[in-house]
Amino acid sequence: MPIHEKALIRPENLREHEQLVVDGVDVSGHWSTFIQSRVVPDYNEAMEDEIAALPGGELIHRCWQCGSCTNACTVNAINPDFNPRFWIYLVRLGMEAELLRDKDIIWQCVSCNKCTTICPREVNPEGVMKALSHWLELKGHTPKSPSMIFDEVFADQVIETGKIEEGRTIQRFFKRTGQALTQDWLIEMVRGLLRHLPVGLMMRMGLGALIAPRTRGWSKSRAAIAEYVDEQRAIQHRALGLSDLIETARRDAAGTPHA
Repeated sequence: MPIHEKALIRPENLREHEQLVVDGVDVSGHWSTFIQSRVVPDYNEAMEDEIAALPGGELIHRCWQCGSCTNACTVNAINPDFNPRFWIYLVRLGMEAELLRDKDIIWQCVSCNKCTTICPREVNPEGVMKALSHWLELKGHTPKSPSMIFDEVFADQVIETGKIEEGRTIQRFFKRTGQALTQDWLIEMVRGLLRHLPVGLMMRMGLGALIAPRTRGWSKSRAAIAEYVDEQRAIQHRALGLSDLIETARRDAAGTPHA
């Protein structure tokens, strides 16, 4: 088909021919570029429900495509390809393959919340962006991002001890992301703390990073939170169709025959 607005077409879908005659008319060269015929073979009709099942994506169904989120977006001002409105549109249509074309930039959301503040339908676009990033990771389309790993380290520490020890959080985060503790910015920060914080407080922070103190009587709270987290994770996995895959992997690891 002919092109009315070339800027709206992805380059890989454009076709030019050095020598081409159509119905006796020579259309060779770039002056008569065509769009490749396109079929959507992997339509995912459950995609909107999958995103809605993840934290932040619950209100995606409210979007009416006004474009306020993209217009206010901090990242879009720098990279026009970062387009929350367009990605929400693709999710609601179930066009999974089209969305995956941008999997390497979706995670770049900086959580400034300008989109959420301006949204007239209270869709919470910032939350949708986080749900999209989580969805990409759960589906195996992208590796876990550093922000997701930090969230897991932070949450694990709260559930385990009922406390947040900054030193321990940084230590575990760096270990899981393969980073060295001897980074220039971290060394400079520690030097600043040593110059300004009381020695007693610094000692307590150091001990907290080593022995991981727990909140008194935390065991019941820990059990309740862990049970809730497991329930929510099971709901998310069922919505994304991951339960069967996880069970199959578990059986394979245990050498148990499949039903």
